Amino acid sequence: MAFNLFGKRDRTPEPESPAEAAAPKGFFDRMKQAVSRTRENLSESIGSVIALTREVDESTLIDLEPLLLAADLGGETTAIVLEHLRQRALRTGIDGGADLKRLLKSELKAILDGVEVPIQHPVSGPEVIMMVGVNGTGKTTTSGKLANLFTTQGKSVLLCAADTFRAAAIEQLQVWADRSGVAIIKTKQGGDPSAALYDACTASKARNIDILIADTAGRLHTKTDLMKELDKMRRTVEKLIPGGPHQTLLVMDATTGQNGMQQARLFTEAAKVTGIVLTKLDGTAKGGIVLAIATELKLPVVYAGTGEKIEDLIPFDSSSFIDSLLD
Repeated sequence: MAFNLFGKRDRTPEPESPAEAAAPKGFFDRMKQAVSRTRENLSESIGSVIALTREVDESTLIDLEPLLLAADLGGETTAIVLEHLRQRALRTGIDGGADLKRLLKSELKAILDGVEVPIQHPVSGPEVIMMVGVNGTGKTTTSGKLANLFTTQGKSVLLCAADTFRAAAIEQLQVWADRSGVAIIKTKQGGDPSAALYDACTASKARNIDILIADTAGRLHTKTDLMKELDKMRRTVEKLIPGGPHQTLLVMDATTGQNGMQQARLFTEAAKVTGIVLTKLDGTAKGGIVLAIATELKLPVVYAGTGEKIEDLIPFDSSSFIDSLLD
């Protein structure tokens, strides 16, 4: 049954958040470019729904549902957003299409902000970051890009090639270490990854390194094998560096969308993941996976891959993402 969602409200714009005020224009432009394919599909489709909408009713929300699903927000996220909009309509009304779009942006941002947790950096280094994820998601490349990002911030970085099961992974990380101008600790193919990580932790302390980034293996055999291997590596870090690893970042390929969520759940359980790095965001029209990650995995996206260049990795910001997606 249709219902009238007209309602009066204060149209005074909300004050700009500190994150929005501080974000440089270049950052917003990079995010906007990264989600351009998703925005073309989602924003234009939503625009066509609300352009002539003077009376927002139940049929409008029904039309909105497949658009959110097509952007890969996922069934759970879409259901939550639509229900909140429906309840808002019943309480105070929604004054036309422009108001609907504003409320939609607010709902999506609330989902992302709801899982955001401030990173607890150690008082003194090294800060240990473990990179986990399935082979092919861009884990090793992201480790190198992250090293470069930190060096541009004036921090000293050490890379650890703890993926000893693929010779290509060790060689690839060496290339990225050279590009970003940082040192690397590695061992031969087939070596014990925990031993490599032990050496890296020891070297980080001896050299007063600010950040140690460990690129781990991306094999997926059984959940038990994965947990044992990752737990051993975590214990190695804990013995040498109090509080470490300080971050465990799961690298996900945005182009896989919902298909990558099951693998993500496995790693989340096994590796005590604290955040997500979403790669290839610029290569998909389904950037809404960011919202699905927040809803289903209860984890924040910490960094986003925006291209193939070494500098194409940026800290994720919910305001910039939502504005880029729907403006």
